[in-house]
Amino acid sequence: MNAPTPASTSARTYEPVPARAVAFLGLGVMGHPMAGHLARAGHTVTVYNRTAAKAQAWAREYGGKAAATPAEAARGADLVFACVGNDDDLRSVVLGDHGAFAGMKAGALFVDHTTASAAVARELAAEAARRGLGFVDAPVSGGQAGAVNGALTVMCGGDAAAFDTMKPVALAFARAVTRVGESGAGQLAKMVNQICIAGLVQGLSEAIAFGQKAGLDMKLVLDVIGKGAAQSWQMDNRGKTMVDGQFDFGFAVDWMRKDLGLVLDEARRNGARVPVTALVDQFYADVQGMGGQRWDTSSLIKRLK
Repeated sequence: MNAPTPASTSARTYEPVPARAVAFLGLGVMGHPMAGHLARAGHTVTVYNRTAAKAQAWAREYGGKAAATPAEAARGADLVFACVGNDDDLRSVVLGDHGAFAGMKAGALFVDHTTASAAVARELAAEAARRGLGFVDAPVSGGQAGAVNGALTVMCGGDAAAFDTMKPVALAFARAVTRVGESGAGQLAKMVNQICIAGLVQGLSEAIAFGQKAGLDMKLVLDVIGKGAAQSWQMDNRGKTMVDGQFDFGFAVDWMRKDLGLVLDEARRNGARVPVTALVDQFYADVQGMGGQRWDTSSLIKRLK
């Protein structure tokens, strides 16, 4: 049984913001609804996706336009948003003759919602500045449900003026948009987020597996301890599906391993010690070996069964 289907983007109430010409690059499980919220909020949206049929389908659903290249999508836009897979994917939609930077007008702003490295954020911010463009690294937390419901948390790095420009527009798909520092700081904050989640999910997995071995009614136990100091988003939203062995939804293990790889790379660079995170990363590798590449991250408990 799947988790409940999130509400449609059309259910959101949007704060009045002057309409802007925007582009959105990348229409995956996050980007598709995020771009939809921008359109519902009254902005003129042009989209690009590597698979053109997805862009065309989005345009039919929301009444925007589909472009053949990132440069074409970005042409004339005040803000260009992106949410793609990794550093290389990001460079592919930003740089080169057909990349977004080539099509952006002077003074336009690029906002990157990809979970990527701090290094690529700084690299692209420097290139944007050289071209007279703005750049904000703005990874998100909240998963697919947060994107669909317009309730994402956005962690931003970059120039304060650029942040002030993007914030009211990004609030179409977010409940919190916060600048945490200069270029790269948004990506570093997202790494902190993923470190916290990895440890929480492993602890929750061990607790549920322990309680089941002890013969407890774990749904009842979760209801009880969820009212105390053990409460967390993971317990509230994933505890009972973990008890039921349901993992065919949510944030995929493959994506989490990509994110933890970024954490471990950065930790090697800055000297931070993250032993638990490194261990949980290997536990997720075990889940991948069990065929759980696309299972939700709460599937860590499968290792303990």
